Amino acid sequence: MGKSFLRPLYSSSLGTANHQSRTTITSATPIKHQLSNLCLKGKLTEAFNTFTTYIYSNPNLFAILLQGCLKNHLLPHTKQLHSIIITSGCSSDKFICNHLLNVYSKFGQVGIAGALFDAMPRKNIMTHNILIGGYVQIGDLESARKVFDEMPERNVATWNAMVAGLTQFEFNEEGVSLFCRMYEIGFFPDEFTLGSVLRGCAGMKDLSMGRQVHGYGVKSGFLVSLVVGSSLAQMYMKCGDFGEGERLINGMPVRSLVAYNTLIAGRAQRGLSEGALDQYNMMKVAGFRPDKITFVSVLSSCAELATIGQGQQVHADAFKSGACSSISVISSLVSMYSRCGCLDDSIKVFLENEDADVVLWTSMIAAYGFHGRGKEAIQLFNQMEQKGLEANEVTFLSLLYACSHCGLKDEGVAFFNLMMDKYGLKPRVEHYTCMVDLLGRSGRLEEAEAFVRSMPVKADAVIWKTLLSACKTYKNADMAKRIAAEVLSLDPHDAASYVLLSSIQASAKRWQDVSDLRKAMRDRRVKKEPGVSWFEIKNQVHQFCMGDNSHPQLMEINTYLEELTAELKLRGYVPDMSSVLHDMDLEEKEYNLAHHSEKLAIAFALMSTPPGVTIRLMKNLRVCTDCHIVFKYISEIKNREIVVRDSSRFHHFKNGLCSCGDYW
Repeated sequence: MGKSFLRPLYSSSLGTANHQSRTTITSATPIKHQLSNLCLKGKLTEAFNTFTTYIYSNPNLFAILLQGCLKNHLLPHTKQLHSIIITSGCSSDKFICNHLLNVYSKFGQVGIAGALFDAMPRKNIMTHNILIGGYVQIGDLESARKVFDEMPERNVATWNAMVAGLTQFEFNEEGVSLFCRMYEIGFFPDEFTLGSVLRGCAGMKDLSMGRQVHGYGVKSGFLVSLVVGSSLAQMYMKCGDFGEGERLINGMPVRSLVAYNTLIAGRAQRGLSEGALDQYNMMKVAGFRPDKITFVSVLSSCAELATIGQGQQVHADAFKSGACSSISVISSLVSMYSRCGCLDDSIKVFLENEDADVVLWTSMIAAYGFHGRGKEAIQLFNQMEQKGLEANEVTFLSLLYACSHCGLKDEGVAFFNLMMDKYGLKPRVEHYTCMVDLLGRSGRLEEAEAFVRSMPVKADAVIWKTLLSACKTYKNADMAKRIAAEVLSLDPHDAASYVLLSSIQASAKRWQDVSDLRKAMRDRRVKKEPGVSWFEIKNQVHQFCMGDNSHPQLMEINTYLEELTAELKLRGYVPDMSSVLHDMDLEEKEYNLAHHSEKLAIAFALMSTPPGVTIRLMKNLRVCTDCHIVFKYISEIKNREIVVRDSSRFHHFKNGLCSCGDYW
C-alpha cells in the first residue's frame, strides 16, 4: 500500500465506475460505516477510489478519511487530501477544516496548522482549542498563550489545555495561577483540570495548595477518578507526605498503571528500595505492563541496593517491553550497572546507543567518576563537546566529583572556571562542596577553608563536614576542632561529625577529648550510624553488621575469618590500630578490627563463591583504612578481583592494588 500511495489519491478515472472494481457497495451497510472500516484497515486509497462520488456529494465524509490518515500516521496523504478539499470547494467548511487542523496539529505541523487557522473564515472554540493543543504538544507555550488570550470565548477544555501545557513544561506557578483564575470567573474544573493542577502543586511542592485542591476533589466527587486519585497521591509524595500518598493509593478500588508508578516512585524516593521492588513484582502479577516511568524508578532502586541480579532481570523486562529505546531508561541502566560495580556493562549500554543526549553522556561521566576513572571522564566530556552537546550543571558536578576522587586538582579548578566563564552556569552549593573536597583531598586545607569562607553562598553543614573529613585524612586536629564547631552549630545532631572529630582526636591519642565527645553524643541523644555491609548471591542479599549475630552461618564465617586473618599475617599484614576509636588494649582493638562488617561480608563471599569469581561488596559508610589494607592482601593471596562500593566511591582491588591508588 505504501508504494501505491505515493501516487495521488485520485486519478483521471475519478467518478467513473472504475472505483467499484475493488469493493462492492451494499445499500444495506451505510456508506459512512464502509468508509470507516476501510480507513481503520489503512486502505485509504481504496476508500477514496471506492467512494469518490459519495464523498463529493457529502463532503463531511472527508473527516473519516482525515481520521484514517491520523490513525495510520500518514502525513503525505493528509496533504493530498488537503489539496482535494481545496479543489472541491470545501475549504470554507468549518467542520472539515477543524478536522484538518486537528490532524496537522497532532502531526506536529503547527506551521501549516497556524496558516490554516489564519485562513479559516469561520472559527469556533474548538478551532482555537485544537491549535492551542498543537502548540502545547511541541512546547511552544508562548504561541499557545497568545491564541488563548485572543479567544473571544472559552470553555473548560480551553482552560484544561492551557493549564496542562504550563504544568507539563514545569511552569507550575503560572499553571496554578491560571487554574485559580479559571475557578474565580465561574468555570468548574473537571478531573483533567485537577490532574494538571495537582501536577503543578507537586512541582512547586506546595502542600497547602494541594490540600485545597484535594478538598475540592472531595466535594465535587472527582476522587473516584483514577486520574485525580493518582495525581493526588503523587502530589502528596512529592511534597513529602508519603503516608497520605500511600493511603490514597491503597484506598483505590482499582489501581491503574499510574497508581503503581506513583507508589513505586514514592518508595524509591524515600529510600525504601526493597519496597519499591516488591511493588514492581506485585504490579506484574496484577497484569500491568511496566512503562519507561516504571523502569526508571525500579532501576534506581536496584542501583541503591546494588542488587545486580535483580537489575539484570529488570533490564531484560525493559528490553522485552521496548522501553530500552527511551533515553531516560538507558541513562538509568548506565547508572544501575555502575552503582552495582559493573562499569564494563555501563560502558556497553552507553556505546550501544547512537542518539545519546546530554543526560546520557552525563550519566556515563558520573559512572567513570564514581569508579575513580577521572581521566576517562574528562575524555568523554571532550568528546561530548566535539559533538556539539552543551553541558549542564549536573555534567560539571560529575566532572568535579571525578577530579576530586582522582587527585586531579588543576583539572577540577579548570572545569569549575569553565562552567562559569564559557557556559555561564551559576555554581550551586553542590559544586562548591566538590571544590572544597578537591582542595581538601589534595592537602590544601587552609586554602579549602578560605574558599568556604569566601563563597557567595552560605556554607551548609555538608560543606563543613567535607572539610572536616579532609582534616581527618591529614590528621589536623586543631583545624578539625574549629571546623567541627561550624558543622555542629548548623546541625547539632549530625552523628558523622562527632565520629569524624572523635577519630581525629583518637589518632592524636587525645582520649579525654574522645570521651567528652561521646558524652556530648549521649547527652544530645545522637546515635552513630552502624556500619552495614551486604553481598548478593543467587538473587539473595546477605547483610552484615558488627555485633549482629542473626546470620545463620555466623559461626562458620567467624572461623573462616580467623583462619584468613592468620594467613594474611603470614604474608605481612599488620592491623592498623588507628582505625579503632576506643581506648582499649591491643587484643580488644584487634578483635574489634577483625569483625568490621565488610570483613564479615568478604569472608562469607569467599566461602560462598567459586575461586576466581569477582566479588562485589557494598557498605553504607566509608571503608576504613584497615579494611582497605586487608582487601588488597586478599585480592593477591586469593587471586580475586574485589569490587567495594562505600559511601564515597568504588574501590577495585586486584593483584594487591586498589584502583583508588590509596587516595580516597
